[in-house]
Amino acid sequence: MAYNRKTRPLPPEGHSLPLLPLFPLDVVLLPGTPLPLHIFEPRYKEMIGECLANETQFGVVRAVEQGISEIGCAAEIITVTKQYPDGRLDLVAEGRSRFEVVTLNRERSFLRADVLFIPDEAGATDAAESARAVELHREILSLAGAVQDLSAADVGSLSFHLAGSLPLDLDFKQQLLATRSESQRMQALAKYLESIMPNLRRAARAREKSGGNGHIH
Repeated sequence: MAYNRKTRPLPPEGHSLPLLPLFPLDVVLLPGTPLPLHIFEPRYKEMIGECLANETQFGVVRAVEQGISEIGCAAEIITVTKQYPDGRLDLVAEGRSRFEVVTLNRERSFLRADVLFIPDEAGATDAAESARAVELHREILSLAGAVQDLSAADVGSLSFHLAGSLPLDLDFKQQLLATRSESQRMQALAKYLESIMPNLRRAARAREKSGGNGHIH
């Protein structure tokens, strides 16, 4: 089923919208990052059905041992790729605005919340720090046999684009999501990527040595 995306925009960042439906998941959704989902639980089939019918968004929050994270990301349904006879759905959503959960509401079968949308602080990013993060990201993709593509990246949220395209630690992604300065996010991202590069390079060299005849030369 092709879904004609006509989702109504959310209020401006910094303004509240009551009772945003929430989808707790073991992921951290970042703005601009795609999220494929298989919807099978009855409560989430109901929730997504209402979002499709009303052309509205839902919130993705990381599920943690204590419940859910306080900072989440609104998700816009981009396309429904498959509908099953029993009501299950395959879809692709994409991260939009970040929000802070103010009050949870448990009146429905799925969680809803009063939320406050989070604006970024104004300020320029450090060009050298950004370039370093971009280069590290390019090298990581190259080690995995992939090519860097920044054509769809928004300059003001480049950190989210870079982090969202890599399988990084969820605690770190949650930290990025909560950081309200692109400059600080870029600085943290460059530092984090530098910390994991030695292991990635060693793993790549080991793969090269063991290639060909199946043993290390």
